[in-house]
Amino acid sequence: MSLVVETAPAKINLALHVTGQREDGYHLLDSLVTFTERGDLLTARLADTDDFTLSGPFSKGLETDGGNLVIRARDLLRDAVQAAGGDTPPVVLHLEKNLPVASGIGGGSADAAAALRALMRVWNATLPDATLATLALRLGADVPMCLAGRPAIARGVGEDLTPVTTLPSLNLLLVNPLKPVSTPETFRRLARRDNPPMEPLPSSFALTDWIDFLAGQRNDLEPAARQIVPEIGFITTLMNLTGARLACMSGSGATCFGLYETREAARAAERNLRSAQPGWFVQAMTTVSGDEP
Repeated sequence: MSLVVETAPAKINLALHVTGQREDGYHLLDSLVTFTERGDLLTARLADTDDFTLSGPFSKGLETDGGNLVIRARDLLRDAVQAAGGDTPPVVLHLEKNLPVASGIGGGSADAAAALRALMRVWNATLPDATLATLALRLGADVPMCLAGRPAIARGVGEDLTPVTTLPSLNLLLVNPLKPVSTPETFRRLARRDNPPMEPLPSSFALTDWIDFLAGQRNDLEPAARQIVPEIGFITTLMNLTGARLACMSGSGATCFGLYETREAARAAERNLRSAQPGWFVQAMTTVSGDEP
């Protein structure tokens, strides 16, 4: 088996409604998610011994042992494949970390999902979809949706996924002030946990219909995250000034996305904000389309 490469794209919560809380503390969500075409890169190849290495602008300080979700994904998948009678020889995994850490765009969950996909290919493994989904959920509530990597409605704690085939490809600008946000702390600061769910999705593939729909939805975590990182409000204001049709925070923050009508408009905004804020993460991205195979 030659080198296998898997992208770990950014997960964007276009809307995130917190609708309840379970007795075990997990929050119930009604969220529309999509994924960028680029992100972190995970490579895997067979070797004489297991190894895991890191590179990239946001790799500093990341763990390379069992505390990293990539390693946990490797170990859990290895156990599952071996239990099914498969062979799991040693592998070298390398993660190129291009996206900010603790930034509300998937991060470690996307990396873990990429590791699962890469290792299934390297080991030529076959597992039932239900088994792989259960394993992904053990790694974290966001990992199942990152494993699918397609536009979806995520309900429950994030594991109940319904594909959204009518969502078009979007031109986004992602901006993060490079201040990490603790997801548990954001949830702790929620004013309420029984908010209304999302409205019915557009049946149209037209971008204008989706912009109008998204403008009426919410990220219930954004007010709480702004208490932790006030720059979030400044970022969305800047995006609106650069012509964004919509500017909102993704996930638990602090990454915000601006939605633009064209790729050229998103790239022009990228140039403007990079010049104005050279210390921030500023990246124009295109998302996958819901009707792609």
